[in-house]
This record gives sequence, structure tokens and C-alpha cells, in this order.
Amino acid sequence: MAETECVARKWGNSLGIIIPREIVEEEQIIENETVSVIFHKKHQAKEFFGLFLGWKKPTEQLKKEMKKGWS
Repeated sequence: MAETECVARKWGNSLGIIIPREIVEEEQIIENETVSVIFHKKHQAKEFFGLFLGWKKPTEQLKKEMKKGWS
């Protein structure tokens, strides 16, 4: 089984990927042959760290909580 990264590109109303020649030769893929593809989207760091935004308290709230201890 071969593995590579591809970029999805606009192809009419769909998206398409190009299978590199090395994989075509290694897997002996021929034209009009049915192949199976497993998709794993690579996430960007900002998508991952955006999940933690709900955990952070606003700065003003932190300041008020700190001042309560000094009053």
C-alpha cells in the first residue's frame, strides 16, 4: 500500500486529485480501474487551538477575581 499527500483541485463542480506516477507504477494502476482511497484531512494549527477558546476566561473577569482576594 502506498501513501502520498495530494492537493484537491477544482474540476468542474467537483474536486479532483492527481495520483503521482510513482504510485501508479508501484500499485500498477491502469486507466479506468476502480481504486479505493482513504481520506485524512490535515488540520491547520489554528483549527486545533480554536477548540480551546472556550476554556479561556476573559481578562477583565480574571482581574475582577484577583481583586476580590485583596479587598
